[in-house]
Amino acid sequence: MQVIKKNLRQGEITVKVNSAEDLWFLNQLIEADDSIKGKTERKIKIGKEDERKQSVVRKPVFLELKVEKTEFHKYSDNLRVGGVIIQGPDDIARGSHHTFNIEPGSIVTITKSEWPGYQLDKLKEATEQITTKILVVLMDREEAIFALLKNQGYEALAHLKGEVTKKGFESQEKKDFYNEIIEQLKGYEKRFRLENIIIASPSFWKEYLMKNMPEELKKKITLATCSDVGETAIKEVLQRPELLRVLEHDRAANELRMVESLLKAISKDEACYGLAECKEKTEIGAVKELLVSYEFIQKARQENKHREAERIMRLAEKMNGKVHILSTEEAEKKLLGLGGIAGILRWKIQ
Repeated sequence: MQVIKKNLRQGEITVKVNSAEDLWFLNQLIEADDSIKGKTERKIKIGKEDERKQSVVRKPVFLELKVEKTEFHKYSDNLRVGGVIIQGPDDIARGSHHTFNIEPGSIVTITKSEWPGYQLDKLKEATEQITTKILVVLMDREEAIFALLKNQGYEALAHLKGEVTKKGFESQEKKDFYNEIIEQLKGYEKRFRLENIIIASPSFWKEYLMKNMPEELKKKITLATCSDVGETAIKEVLQRPELLRVLEHDRAANELRMVESLLKAISKDEACYGLAECKEKTEIGAVKELLVSYEFIQKARQENKHREAERIMRLAEKMNGKVHILSTEEAEKKLLGLGGIAGILRWKIQ
């Protein structure tokens, strides 16, 4: 994600969405009662209501909404933000409902009455350099492209061409090309100390390549699908859910460490869990670190109980506590077993 403009005095931050993972972050930043503005499409009726030939067209417009709800499914490439129109062209009624469909490439401005620190931390995380060393390989029977992921993009490393064999015939040249790809992978793995490799191809070529893949490389590989082999297809792979799963694996390890620290604190009577207990301990400034499940927040929003949870999170920060929103499966599962919200305390419970 790219921050284009930030004015915290006015509560405004403008961002550009670069990938599907950015939508996951954005869904955690946008809340009910925020406002969001940007270019969108709206259905406009052309012709008078009493005319038979009245038609409906989609017109690009610039609107500002007061947010009511967000809809996002993990590993999808679309975030829906619904709300009430508060600013727009004169021919669009204020107070009517609209939904923004945010996708990679979208630019939106989010305005809040206050940006809490834990949300600014999430925004920073979304814009930081990719620390996991990930190589993307696009290949088929006759060519292969290697690219190393970088912040806001990638670096193309090599483009290999193999001997094209006649359809229906296996030849030594074709087998050698697969071996050439594997040797190139070994070299990059040693050079960059890769943590993850994504191999994408049209059809079943990646499965053929995997037959001869060494075991030490197999454990780092995630398979994906692309429409063709070319640098434009790298951008296609960057939007696929396989990349999100690779990045989430890295995030999962960090979040599990946080949960383990929480469980250790519980065993020493230096923790609180559940909404009521966390509220009590936060109000007296006892919470050093507050862990909150993303699923817990989503459920609270659906039941219109999110304001209490958000108040505790903001209060924890004002008391110099650190707030962590956990979203990976195993960490969330353990935290939900404790009520979805828990805190590590500054002192032992008396």
